[in-house]
Amino acid sequence: MKLEILFSFIIVLIGFYGLAISKGIIKSIISLNIAQAAIILLFLSIGGSEGGEIPILDGNIEKIVDPIPQALMITTIVIGASITALSLMLAIKVFHYYGTLNWKDLFDKEG
Repeated sequence: MKLEILFSFIIVLIGFYGLAISKGIIKSIISLNIAQAAIILLFLSIGGSEGGEIPILDGNIEKIVDPIPQALMITTIVIGASITALSLMLAIKVFHYYGTLNWKDLFDKEG
C-alpha cells in the first residue's frame, strides 16, 4: 500500500472527525474542505503512475500518465471553491438572521 494513500485516508478521517465534533458552522465548513482536499489528493495519487511521462510529447514514450483524473480533480477544486464560497455566504446570512453560528443554538431557536 502506498504511503500517499494512507496519509490521504488519515486526513479524510481527520476532516470527518472535525465535522463530527464541530459546534459551529464555520468549523464544519473547514472540516468538509479538509476532507475534500484529502479526497482530491487520494484520487491524484491513485491516478498517477510512477515513471510516467506527459502524453503530449512526441517520440518513444513507454509509459504515460493518464490526464483524465487530473482534469477531473481540477474541476472538483473549482466546484469545491464555489460551494465553499456559497456556504460561507449562507453562514453570514444565518448569523445576521439568528445572531449565532452555533449548531445547538440554531436548532433550539428553530424548534
